[in-house]
Amino acid sequence: MSLLIPLYVHPAEDPGAWHRLITAAHRTYGVVLNPADGPGDRPDPAFAAAADALRTAGALLLGYVDTDYGMRGQAQVTEDMRRHEEWYAADGCFLDRVTATPQGLPACRKLVRAVRKAGAGRVVLNPGVHPAPGYLRLADLTVTFEGHWSTYVSAFTRPAWAGRLPPERLCHLVYGVPEALVPLAVRTAHQRGAAVCGPVTGEPPNPWAELTPALTGAEAER
Repeated sequence: MSLLIPLYVHPAEDPGAWHRLITAAHRTYGVVLNPADGPGDRPDPAFAAAADALRTAGALLLGYVDTDYGMRGQAQVTEDMRRHEEWYAADGCFLDRVTATPQGLPACRKLVRAVRKAGAGRVVLNPGVHPAPGYLRLADLTVTFEGHWSTYVSAFTRPAWAGRLPPERLCHLVYGVPEALVPLAVRTAHQRGAAVCGPVTGEPPNPWAELTPALTGAEAER
Protein backbone atom coordinates (compact mmCIF):
# COMPACT_ATOMS: atom_id res chain seq x y z
CA MET A 1 0.00 0.00 0.00
CA SER A 2 1.34 3.42 -1.00
CA LEU A 3 0.31 6.76 0.44
CA LEU A 4 -0.65 9.88 -1.47
CA ILE A 5 -0.07 12.77 0.91
CA PRO A 6 -1.65 16.19 0.34
CA LEU A 7 -0.14 18.24 3.19
CA TYR A 8 -1.74 21.66 2.76
CA VAL A 9 -0.02 23.52 5.56
CA HIS A 10 2.92 25.88 5.19
CA PRO A 11 6.28 24.35 6.24
CA ALA A 12 6.94 27.38 8.46
CA GLU A 13 3.64 26.84 10.31
CA ASP A 14 4.17 23.15 11.06
CA PRO A 15 7.81 22.21 10.41
CA GLY A 16 7.42 19.09 12.54
CA ALA A 17 4.81 17.63 10.20
CA TRP A 18 7.01 18.26 7.18
CA HIS A 19 9.99 16.71 8.95
CA ARG A 20 7.98 13.57 9.73
CA LEU A 21 6.84 13.42 6.14
CA ILE A 22 10.41 13.73 4.87
CA THR A 23 11.56 10.87 7.11
CA ALA A 24 8.69 8.71 5.79
CA ALA A 25 9.11 9.68 2.13
CA HIS A 26 9.97 6.11 1.11
CA ARG A 27 6.44 5.01 2.09
CA THR A 28 4.68 7.46 -0.22
CA TYR A 29 3.38 7.20 -3.75
CA GLY A 30 3.75 10.97 -3.92
CA VAL A 31 3.46 14.24 -2.02
CA VAL A 32 1.17 16.99 -3.30
CA LEU A 33 2.72 20.46 -3.06
CA ASN A 34 0.19 23.25 -2.64
CA PRO A 35 1.78 26.58 -1.64
CA ALA A 36 -1.20 28.80 -2.51
CA ASP A 37 -4.11 26.79 -3.98
CA GLY A 38 -1.58 26.12 -6.71
CA PRO A 39 2.00 27.34 -7.19
CA GLY A 40 1.18 30.95 -6.30
CA ASP A 41 2.50 34.10 -7.95
CA ARG A 42 6.13 33.72 -6.89
CA PRO A 43 8.43 31.02 -5.51
CA ASP A 44 8.09 30.29 -1.80
CA PRO A 45 11.53 29.62 -0.27
CA ALA A 46 10.09 27.49 2.55
CA PHE A 47 8.25 25.24 0.10
CA ALA A 48 11.31 25.10 -2.14
CA ALA A 49 13.41 23.88 0.78
CA ALA A 50 10.78 21.31 1.79
CA ALA A 51 10.48 20.11 -1.80
CA ASP A 52 14.24 19.74 -2.07
CA ALA A 53 14.38 17.71 1.15
CA LEU A 54 11.52 15.48 0.03
CA ARG A 55 13.14 14.89 -3.35
CA THR A 56 16.45 14.00 -1.68
CA ALA A 57 14.55 11.54 0.52
CA GLY A 58 13.09 9.87 -2.57
CA ALA A 59 9.59 11.32 -2.74
CA LEU A 60 7.72 11.94 -5.97
CA LEU A 61 6.53 15.57 -6.02
CA LEU A 62 3.17 16.52 -7.53
CA GLY A 63 2.18 20.14 -8.02
CA TYR A 64 -1.40 20.97 -7.05
CA VAL A 65 -3.42 22.43 -9.94
CA ASP A 66 -7.13 23.27 -9.71
CA THR A 67 -9.07 22.63 -12.93
CA ASP A 68 -12.37 23.95 -11.47
CA TYR A 69 -14.29 21.18 -13.22
CA GLY A 70 -13.11 22.31 -16.63
CA MET A 71 -13.79 26.02 -16.07
CA ARG A 72 -10.11 27.02 -16.02
CA GLY A 73 -8.50 27.34 -19.40
CA GLN A 74 -5.83 24.96 -20.63
CA ALA A 75 -3.26 27.77 -20.71
CA GLN A 76 -3.90 28.58 -17.03
CA VAL A 77 -3.53 24.97 -16.00
CA THR A 78 -0.34 24.39 -17.98
CA GLU A 79 1.14 27.63 -16.62
CA ASP A 80 0.54 26.38 -13.08
CA MET A 81 2.29 23.14 -14.01
CA ARG A 82 5.21 25.07 -15.50
CA ARG A 83 5.60 27.10 -12.29
CA HIS A 84 5.54 24.00 -10.11
CA GLU A 85 8.21 22.47 -12.29
CA GLU A 86 10.39 25.58 -12.44
CA TRP A 87 10.09 26.63 -8.79
CA TYR A 88 9.83 23.29 -6.99
CA ALA A 89 11.11 20.77 -9.54
CA ALA A 90 7.79 18.94 -9.42
CA ASP A 91 7.77 15.55 -11.13
CA GLY A 92 4.17 15.85 -12.17
CA CYS A 93 0.81 17.32 -11.23
CA PHE A 94 -2.24 16.61 -9.13
CA LEU A 95 -5.18 17.88 -11.17
CA ASP A 96 -7.93 18.62 -8.67
CA ARG A 97 -11.67 19.04 -9.22
CA VAL A 98 -11.61 17.20 -12.53
CA THR A 99 -14.84 16.54 -14.41
CA ALA A 100 -16.20 13.00 -14.27
CA THR A 101 -18.84 13.01 -17.01
CA PRO A 102 -18.56 11.48 -20.49
CA GLN A 103 -19.17 14.96 -21.93
CA GLY A 104 -16.10 16.34 -20.17
CA LEU A 105 -13.78 13.56 -21.29
CA PRO A 106 -12.52 15.08 -24.59
CA ALA A 107 -11.49 18.34 -22.88
CA CYS A 108 -9.81 16.44 -20.06
CA ARG A 109 -7.92 14.33 -22.59
CA LYS A 110 -6.58 17.48 -24.25
CA LEU A 111 -5.65 18.93 -20.87
CA VAL A 112 -3.69 15.86 -19.82
CA ARG A 113 -1.82 15.87 -23.12
CA ALA A 114 -1.00 19.54 -22.58
CA VAL A 115 0.38 19.12 -19.06
CA ARG A 116 2.44 16.13 -20.15
CA LYS A 117 3.84 18.19 -23.00
CA ALA A 118 4.60 20.93 -20.44
CA GLY A 119 6.76 18.50 -18.49
CA ALA A 120 4.48 16.50 -16.19
CA GLY A 121 6.02 13.05 -15.96
CA ARG A 122 3.25 11.84 -13.63
CA VAL A 123 -0.39 12.91 -13.79
CA VAL A 124 -2.95 12.29 -11.04
CA LEU A 125 -6.61 13.09 -11.69
CA ASN A 126 -8.96 13.85 -8.83
CA PRO A 127 -12.64 13.74 -9.79
CA GLY A 128 -13.26 12.41 -6.26
CA VAL A 129 -15.77 9.87 -7.59
CA HIS A 130 -15.71 7.07 -10.11
CA PRO A 131 -15.66 8.96 -13.43
CA ALA A 132 -16.65 7.69 -16.85
CA PRO A 133 -14.26 4.80 -17.61
CA GLY A 134 -12.30 6.71 -20.26
CA TYR A 135 -10.73 8.99 -17.66
CA LEU A 136 -8.79 6.10 -16.16
CA ARG A 137 -6.84 5.73 -19.41
CA LEU A 138 -5.62 9.32 -19.28
CA ALA A 139 -3.75 9.41 -15.99
CA ASP A 140 -1.17 7.44 -14.05
CA LEU A 141 -3.45 7.51 -11.01
CA THR A 142 -7.09 8.50 -10.50
CA VAL A 143 -8.75 9.39 -7.20
CA THR A 144 -12.10 7.60 -7.31
CA PHE A 145 -13.15 8.52 -3.78
CA GLU A 146 -12.60 11.68 -1.77
CA GLY A 147 -14.78 12.15 1.25
CA HIS A 148 -15.45 11.62 4.94
CA TRP A 149 -14.74 8.35 6.72
CA SER A 150 -18.42 8.04 7.69
CA THR A 151 -19.38 8.13 4.02
CA TYR A 152 -16.58 5.75 3.07
CA VAL A 153 -17.82 3.24 5.64
CA SER A 154 -21.54 3.52 4.96
CA ALA A 155 -22.08 4.56 1.36
CA PHE A 156 -19.06 3.63 -0.78
CA THR A 157 -19.95 1.90 -4.03
CA ARG A 158 -18.01 1.16 -7.17
CA PRO A 159 -19.11 0.17 -10.65
CA ALA A 160 -18.34 -3.35 -11.81
CA TRP A 161 -15.75 -2.16 -14.32
CA ALA A 162 -13.67 -0.56 -11.55
CA GLY A 163 -13.12 -3.96 -9.99
CA ARG A 164 -11.24 -5.05 -13.11
CA LEU A 165 -8.73 -2.18 -13.00
CA PRO A 166 -5.16 -2.55 -11.71
CA PRO A 167 -5.22 -1.40 -8.06
CA GLU A 168 -2.09 0.71 -8.56
CA ARG A 169 -4.09 3.00 -10.87
CA LEU A 170 -6.66 3.88 -8.17
CA CYS A 171 -6.53 6.06 -5.06
CA HIS A 172 -8.95 6.78 -2.20
CA LEU A 173 -8.57 9.97 -0.15
CA VAL A 174 -10.48 9.72 3.13
CA TYR A 175 -10.66 12.38 5.83
CA GLY A 176 -12.19 12.46 9.30
CA VAL A 177 -10.72 9.05 10.13
CA PRO A 178 -10.39 8.43 13.90
CA GLU A 179 -6.67 8.06 14.50
CA ALA A 180 -7.03 4.58 15.95
CA LEU A 181 -8.78 3.51 12.72
CA VAL A 182 -6.18 4.80 10.25
CA PRO A 183 -4.69 1.30 9.76
CA LEU A 184 -8.22 0.02 9.12
CA ALA A 185 -8.76 2.75 6.52
CA VAL A 186 -5.58 1.66 4.73
CA ARG A 187 -6.71 -1.97 4.71
CA THR A 188 -10.21 -0.99 3.57
CA ALA A 189 -8.85 0.93 0.59
CA HIS A 190 -6.81 -2.13 -0.38
CA GLN A 191 -9.86 -4.39 -0.06
CA ARG A 192 -11.82 -1.99 -2.26
CA GLY A 193 -9.30 -2.15 -5.05
CA ALA A 194 -7.17 0.95 -4.44
CA ALA A 195 -3.45 0.37 -3.94
CA VAL A 196 -2.91 4.06 -3.13
CA CYS A 197 -4.69 5.90 -0.34
CA GLY A 198 -4.50 8.94 1.90
CA PRO A 199 -6.44 8.58 5.16
CA VAL A 200 -6.23 11.60 7.46
CA THR A 201 -7.81 12.54 10.77
CA GLY A 202 -8.52 16.15 9.77
CA GLU A 203 -11.98 17.60 9.21
CA PRO A 204 -13.30 20.28 6.79
CA PRO A 205 -12.77 22.99 5.78
CA ASN A 206 -9.15 21.86 5.32
CA PRO A 207 -8.73 18.24 6.39
CA TRP A 208 -5.32 18.09 4.72
CA ALA A 209 -3.80 20.77 6.97
CA GLU A 210 -2.33 18.21 9.37
CA LEU A 211 -0.24 15.10 8.88
CA THR A 212 -1.88 12.16 10.62
CA PRO A 213 0.86 10.73 12.90
CA ALA A 214 -0.02 7.13 12.04
CA LEU A 215 0.79 7.74 8.38
CA THR A 216 4.47 8.15 9.16
CA GLY A 217 4.62 5.15 11.48
CA ALA A 218 4.60 1.42 11.02
CA GLU A 219 0.82 1.41 10.54
CA ALA A 220 1.23 2.93 7.09
CA GLU A 221 3.01 -0.17 5.85
CA ARG A 222 0.25 -2.57 6.74
